[in-house]
Amino acid sequence: MPEQPKILLVEDEESLATGLEFNLQAEGYSVTWVKDGRKALEEALHHPYDLIILDIMLPHVDGFEVAERVRRKDPQLPILMLTARSGIQDRLKGLELGADDYLSKPFHLEELLLRIEGMLRRKRWYMKSMEDVPEYRFGQNHIDFRALKAYTGKRTIRLTPQEAVLLKYFIEHRDQVVSRKELLENVWHVNPDIETRTVDNFITRLRKYFEPHPEQPVYFRSIRGAGYLFSPEKQVE
Repeated sequence: MPEQPKILLVEDEESLATGLEFNLQAEGYSVTWVKDGRKALEEALHHPYDLIILDIMLPHVDGFEVAERVRRKDPQLPILMLTARSGIQDRLKGLELGADDYLSKPFHLEELLLRIEGMLRRKRWYMKSMEDVPEYRFGQNHIDFRALKAYTGKRTIRLTPQEAVLLKYFIEHRDQVVSRKELLENVWHVNPDIETRTVDNFITRLRKYFEPHPEQPVYFRSIRGAGYLFSPEKQVE
């Protein structure tokens, strides 16, 4: 019998956490629940987990710091951030510090379960696909998928698992237009009807990392009304 995936649930709102713990266990996950950021770090830095569900607003140590410190230790551990804040800057900050995705409160349980399933599936797929293409180069950029690092000629970038998975998808579909809907379904495994700017945020980050001039992208281009096109052989002046 396969081992239950282990989830660390970090949430100080007791009524929400107990409901999530019950439903996650009912779905076959092994859940450890902690109520503050200090205990979250103790757990995440000293015990193995397959995924972390992490609230931003926490006692002692907030979710941003937890995500940053966990990511330094384990670059491939999926982190799903929960936020009661609607501001885009808070979500972007969480993504930049290492979270792979986020959900705004209140959320539907079904969506949370789909996100978790998709993140765990991506992690398994990524580990397998690393064996086929452990490294990739385009322009001045060199991506090491095993170390989750990228070298741009100017700096070294630590990639999050979600950034690496998105890059893998673009590489496998290079010189093909991929729609936002396709990315949501095949990379994030979420309902494309759900309003989310997740894809746009990640594309912006890839451009910031790898484009000589992010405001005038040549590798990761937007095709109006169709989606995105990754052109690795594009000549950059």
